[in-house]
Amino acid sequence: MLVVTRKTEESIIIADNIEIVVLEVNKDRVKLGIIAPKDIKIIRNELRDAQNANVDSSQAVSKAAIDALLKFGSAKK
Repeated sequence: MLVVTRKTEESIIIADNIEIVVLEVNKDRVKLGIIAPKDIKIIRNELRDAQNANVDSSQAVSKAAIDALLKFGSAKK
């Protein structure tokens, strides 16, 4: 992990085309601005973790359980 100290309005460059700018520093928060090409996906870590948890939980349902649920639903028709 690279640790860098920056002041407000200072930035770092990643791979020549991504710039991270420190916009504001408060008591317990840092506001960052990210300048990157439109094709670069930027997502907060907690959202990525939630997406991964959703994928993991959806894959945890067995095929037998899905088949039973579908059979139950078609029996009601």
